[in-house]
Amino acid sequence: MTKFSDLNLSQPILKAVHRMGFEEATPIQAKTIPLGLEGKDIIGQAQTGTGKTAAFGIPLIEKLDIKASHVQGIIIAPTRELAIQVSEELYKIGADARAKVLAIYGGSDIQRQIRALKKGPHIIVGTPGRILDHINRRTLKLGNVHTLILDEADEMLNMGFIDDIESILETVPAERQTLLFSATMPTPIRRIASRFMKDPEVVKVEAKEMTVPLIEQFFVKVPEREKFDVLSRLIDVHSPELAIVFGRTKRRVDELANALTLRGYTAEGIHGDLTQAKRMSVLKKFKDGKVDVLVATDVAARGLDISGVTHVYNYDIPQDPESYVHRIGRTGRAGKEGMAITFVSPREMGYLRTVEATTKKRMQPMRPPTWDEALEGQQKITMDKIEEAIKEGKLEEYTAAANDLMTQHGDAITIVAAALKALTKEPDKTPVHITAERPLPSKGEGHGGGNRNRRGGKPNHQSSYKGNRKPQRRTGGRRP
Repeated sequence: MTKFSDLNLSQPILKAVHRMGFEEATPIQAKTIPLGLEGKDIIGQAQTGTGKTAAFGIPLIEKLDIKASHVQGIIIAPTRELAIQVSEELYKIGADARAKVLAIYGGSDIQRQIRALKKGPHIIVGTPGRILDHINRRTLKLGNVHTLILDEADEMLNMGFIDDIESILETVPAERQTLLFSATMPTPIRRIASRFMKDPEVVKVEAKEMTVPLIEQFFVKVPEREKFDVLSRLIDVHSPELAIVFGRTKRRVDELANALTLRGYTAEGIHGDLTQAKRMSVLKKFKDGKVDVLVATDVAARGLDISGVTHVYNYDIPQDPESYVHRIGRTGRAGKEGMAITFVSPREMGYLRTVEATTKKRMQPMRPPTWDEALEGQQKITMDKIEEAIKEGKLEEYTAAANDLMTQHGDAITIVAAALKALTKEPDKTPVHITAERPLPSKGEGHGGGNRNRRGGKPNHQSSYKGNRKPQRRTGGRRP
């Protein structure tokens, strides 16, 4: 293995990398960083999660003129979540080198971005549409850019950003270093490489076979509007000790966390827009058992040190198999079994099959539980708690009160039923609002300019979706 100390890096970079806990470079980093430092154009073919950000970020930061107050590097990413993730990692890598990094993306205050751009960032990480918007407003000037990076180019192609990318590339100086990273190399991506790159070096890292043998994997085929009710009923049946719900976007995470709280669950959301202090606070509560359900984006979940997770619910199926494996790997750790349930809309079944091909394991279909089965699941939890109390004994302090109840009511069945009712968390049907998200583009779609992952606005209503998933026995019960 190649160590970062073997890569001829400056002390500020080495210091930052070691502080982040990295000593050995991943294969993509070991191959890319030396070429990047030489100033060569690079085509990197590698999957998500292989360490691409440091692979292109370290050479970029090494080349910066920190004293200059203009944009010197630009990174184009397909989604705001990835733009945030990349900018955060570059900030950490460049902290000791005093590199200024700014993320710009749609859906956030453009005036605030304009003010931040006036402060002279060295590196811009952004989505194609918002980068073009700033270029057209003349609030982003790229005349001094010496390094341009396209991250997850094939995803930008799928989302219809190919024309925007070409427009941005035409505004950057011809004398520059260009790095292109993509999991696959479809013809339009090869065409961009041939037009805008100079004798690029090809770096290819084969994806490792990913398996998750100890995790039970299920999928629920469910329309978007019924997802939340299905999630609520599943949580009531499973009553997990610790659960993570994965959503595709920041907005999705916020809405799910709020909706779960409305229905009586102890839930918190975590995503890329939270401060580091807030993230650490949420994670501490989750680890300490003060939060039953953590709702997270893929970006926020990367690198989290979490143990004891019993269930993972993929509210939105991820676009790439590696993210799926990363998500469900949160459960079933240390030789323990875990359960992962993925919600799939009818149009997204192609993504499910791709995930199965990657993990070498078929997911079992699961019909979601009915409201009655959700109630049965919660009743079972209460019964387990009562049986535990009986086994433990030490009930002397309660026998007098029990005798009073028997004297007043005389019917043990009625008394026990009332106790069960009082102690059981009944399924909550409080109406909630979950903004509908468009399904992922069908496999083979999205090569035009019109599919940009637009979001709809339909609220999620109550439903009567039927199923027959039996409740699972569990000791200890749900925390109040």
